[in-house]
Amino acid sequence: MPKIHTKFVCQRCGGESAKWLGRCPDCGEWNSFAELPELPGPPSSSAMLRPAPSGTPLTLPDIAAATHERYSTGLTEVDRVLGGGLVPGSLVLVGGEPGIGKSTLLLQVSSLISERLGPTLYISAEESAEQVKMRASRLGIVGKRLHLLAETDIDVIIPTIVSLHPCFVVIDSIQTIASLQIASPPGSISQVRECTLRLMQIAKNSHIPIFLIGHVTKEGTVAGPRVLEHIVDAVLYLEGERYHTYRILRGIKNRFGATNEVGVFEMQGEGLIEVANPSALFLAEHTTQTPGSAVVVSMEGTRPLLVEVQALVTPTNFGIPRCTTTGIDHNRLLMLLAVLSKRVGLALGNQDVYVNVVGGFTLSEPAVDLGIAAAIASSFRDRPLERHTALIGEVGLSGELRAVSRIGLRVREAAKLGFKRCIVPATSPTLCSHDDGLAATNDSKDTTPIVLSRVQSLAEALQVALQ
Repeated sequence: MPKIHTKFVCQRCGGESAKWLGRCPDCGEWNSFAELPELPGPPSSSAMLRPAPSGTPLTLPDIAAATHERYSTGLTEVDRVLGGGLVPGSLVLVGGEPGIGKSTLLLQVSSLISERLGPTLYISAEESAEQVKMRASRLGIVGKRLHLLAETDIDVIIPTIVSLHPCFVVIDSIQTIASLQIASPPGSISQVRECTLRLMQIAKNSHIPIFLIGHVTKEGTVAGPRVLEHIVDAVLYLEGERYHTYRILRGIKNRFGATNEVGVFEMQGEGLIEVANPSALFLAEHTTQTPGSAVVVSMEGTRPLLVEVQALVTPTNFGIPRCTTTGIDHNRLLMLLAVLSKRVGLALGNQDVYVNVVGGFTLSEPAVDLGIAAAIASSFRDRPLERHTALIGEVGLSGELRAVSRIGLRVREAAKLGFKRCIVPATSPTLCSHDDGLAATNDSKDTTPIVLSRVQSLAEALQVALQ
C-alpha cells in the first residue's frame, strides 16, 4: 500500500509547511495549522480561469466596454450599499454574526427579484428546504419563481445554476459548500478557495450575480482565508447589537461603487424593514437636555448620519480608573481623555469614563472627536450642552480642531432635522457669503437656516457648547 504524504496548511492564509508550527510565519496566526493529506486531484479551477493565449495584447481603446446596466434588488438600502444596484456577473460576500439576519435579508432580496425579473435560486447548505420554507412563510414570501435547493456539493450546484440560468443566486453559506474531489473538510482553506473560484467563473461567464453568505470569526472578520475577500467583487457586513432591533449593512469593499456605504434596517416580525431616515431614528429619544449627551454628524459613505453619543464620568472606586466604550474605538477615547486633561484642564485622572453610541451604531471617522469630547466634558462638569446643537470636527493632540470633509452635507442634514447651531472647525470652507455664519443650506421649505459657530480649539468649542 503506497504511503500517504501529508502537509500542514494554515487555515487563515493558506501557508504550507512540512511540519506543524505553533505560529504561522506568513500571517502570524497561532494554532492555525491543520494536517491534510497530499492526494493527487484534478487541476484547480484557477487553471481553468486562466485565459488561453490570444496573441497580441489589446490596447485599452480597442477593448469594447461592457454594456450591462445595474438593476434594483427591490430594497433601496441594499441598492445604496451596492453602489446603485446589482451588477450582472458580480460576486458579493455578505458576512455577519450568527442570527444577525443575513439569511433573512437575502431571502427577501431573492423574493423581490423573482417577482420583478425572473427565477432566482436560493441554495441552502445549512438548512433543509422545509426549514427555509418555514422562514419564508413567517416573512410572508410566496416566491412562485423562487427556487430552493438544499445541497452542499459544488459539483451538483454548478450544473443546477447552468441549467436553470436564474437571474440571481444565493449561497448559504460558502463555508459549508465542498467538492468531493478535494480531500479536505468543508470550510478549509482549499475547499473555500476552490468553491469560490468556480462560482466566480460561473458568475463572470453567465453574467449572473451571486451572493455568498460567510461566517465570521470571534474577531469579527469573515472566516476562512483572507484571499476570499480578494476574489469577490464586494464585501458587505451586516452589523448590529444583539439586543437592538436595528441592523446596519456596511460595504467594506466594492469594485463598482463607494466603500463604507451603509444601509439601515429594523428587524421586525415580517423581516428586515428599511429605515428611510436613519438620523431621525437614532435621535428619536434625544428630546431632553441631560449632561453627557451630544449629537455628532458622521459620514457613512455618501450619507451623513446624526447619532447621539452619551458619556458618563464618575469618580473611580478603585486605584486605576476604567474606560469603557461601546461603538467607538477604545484607543481613540484614551487619546481624547489625554487631550481634555492636558489642553483643557479637566482632572480626569481619577474618573471612570463610559462612552456609548446610542442605537448600537459604530462610529469610526475622526469627525466625531469633538462630539465625544464635548459629551465627556458635559458629564464631568454636570452641565448639558446647548439645545439643538450638533458638533463636527477632528481633535488634534495639541487641542486644535481640524477641518473634515463634506462639511456642507453634514450641515444640511443637521438643518433638515431641526438643529439650529453647528459647531465646526474655523478652517472649514465657507458655506455662504454671510460673515455672521448664518448658512442658508438649501432652498427646501423643510430646512431652516442654521448658525455656524467656527472655533479654533477644543477649549473654545466647549465654552460655546456648554450652557
